[in-house]
Amino acid sequence: MKSCVFTCDDMFRKILIANRGEIALRVIRACREMGIQSIIAHSEADRDSLPVRMADERICIGPGQSGKSYLNIPNIISAALITNAEAIHPGYGFLSENTSFAEICADANINFIGPPASVMSVMGDKVSAREAMAKAGLPTLTGSPVVRTVADALDVAKEIGYPLMLKAVAGGGGRGIRLIRRPDELERIFTLAQNEVREAFRDDGIYFERYLERARHVEIQVLVDSKGHGIHLGERNCSCQRRNQKVLEESPSPLLTAKLRSEIGTKAIKAVQKVGYRNAGTLEFLLDEHNRYYFMEMNTRLQVEHPVTEMVTSLDLVKEQIRIAAGLPMQLQQQDVKFHGHAIECRITAEDADNDFRPQTGVIGQYLPPGGPGVRVDSHLFTGYEVPPHYDSLLAKLIVWAETRDEAIARMQRALDEFIIEGVATTIPFHQRLLRHPGFVSGDTYTRFIQEEAAALGI
Repeated sequence: MKSCVFTCDDMFRKILIANRGEIALRVIRACREMGIQSIIAHSEADRDSLPVRMADERICIGPGQSGKSYLNIPNIISAALITNAEAIHPGYGFLSENTSFAEICADANINFIGPPASVMSVMGDKVSAREAMAKAGLPTLTGSPVVRTVADALDVAKEIGYPLMLKAVAGGGGRGIRLIRRPDELERIFTLAQNEVREAFRDDGIYFERYLERARHVEIQVLVDSKGHGIHLGERNCSCQRRNQKVLEESPSPLLTAKLRSEIGTKAIKAVQKVGYRNAGTLEFLLDEHNRYYFMEMNTRLQVEHPVTEMVTSLDLVKEQIRIAAGLPMQLQQQDVKFHGHAIECRITAEDADNDFRPQTGVIGQYLPPGGPGVRVDSHLFTGYEVPPHYDSLLAKLIVWAETRDEAIARMQRALDEFIIEGVATTIPFHQRLLRHPGFVSGDTYTRFIQEEAAALGI
C-alpha cells in the first residue's frame, strides 16, 4: 500500500495499543513498518494471544472482563506512563469513542490517536452530531431531540409520524435501534430499547428519526490533518446488516455514480472541516430509492471495514492516523486519490448462523486461511487459540479485491470455500449463501435485506 512520505523528527517512538484481536495486530504491523515500537495492553484472558506475542512490549491491565481491563481507564493510562508510551491507539470499540478517555490522555500528556475530545463530544452524541452536520450543510432526516420518558416519546412520535426508527444517543453496534410502525408498539419497544442502552452505555437517551423503507446504508471515509486539510476516500456500501449490525461491506457502492460519489464526499469533507474534525472518521448516510442521501451519524474512529477502502485506494489508514496524530501534514490532495477496482469484506464471527447466530466459544483446531491474488485476511487466530467468552465474536475479516464487482464476488466465493476454521461454528456458511443470493449479486441490497430474505439465506 502506498502512503504519504514524510521526514520528521517528531514521529512517535512508542505507541501503546489499547485493544485486542485483529485490530491490535493490524496496528502492531503498521507500527513495525514505520519503525515505531508497539506496546500491547492486554487482559489476562489474552495473555497468549497473537498480538501479545507480536508486540515489542506487553503489559497486563486486568482480568478477562472488559470492564476490568480494556475499559479500565486508570490501568490503561498507568500502562502508558510505565512504558513511556507517547501515544495510545484505541482501535475501534472499547474506548475509541470515549470523550473522557481522550481528555485524560491529554491531561497525562499522552497523544490520543483520534480526534480532539471536544469534537468527539459533539460528533459522538448522535443528536448533536445531526444538528452540527445540518448546520454544516448536510441533509438530514426529520428527527427528534433526546427523549427519556414514554410520555415524551409518544408526543414526538406523533409529530414525526409512523413508521419511525428509535435509536440510542450514545454507543453503537446496533444496540437500541428499533423500528416502530404503529403507536401501540411504542411503549413496549421504547422501554426495551431504553433498558438495553442504559445497561450498555450508562446513558438511556433515545431519539427518533423518520424511517426510510428499503434504505441503503453508505458511508464516507474522511481524513483531516492537524492543519485542517481534508480529503475523502470514497464510500463503502454497508447495506448488508443483521439486527442493525454490518456483516459485509464493499467499495465502491454499486448504488453511486461517480458524480454522486464526488458530491457526497465533497460535502462530507466541508462539513467535518467546519466542526474542526481531525484524524480519520466516517460519516454514515442513508439513501432512499431515488438516491437522495441523508446524514445519519459519524464514527469518530477507525471502522471495522476500513480494509475495503485501503484496497481500492492503496492507502494505509492506520499509518495515516498515526502521522496525523503526530502533527504531520497530509501531502495528498483530493485529486491525488485514485479509486481502482472493487473490494468486498466479510466479517467472519464465532456464531452459529443455523441457530439464530448463537455465539460460540472453544479451541481452534485446524486453521487454514485462504490465499492467492487479491485476498487479504485480517485475523488473530492460530491453531490452539481459545476463543474467550468475554469479547466480541469477530474472528477474522476476509477481504478480496478484483478489477470488477463480478470478479470480486467470484473471488470471495472462492476464498470462502478455501477458508477452514475448526473448533467453533462460524458464519462462513452464511456468507457463502449470501454471496450467491441474486439480490446481492445484482447489488440490490438494503438495510432489512437479510431479515426479509432470511428463508432464502437459510437463517
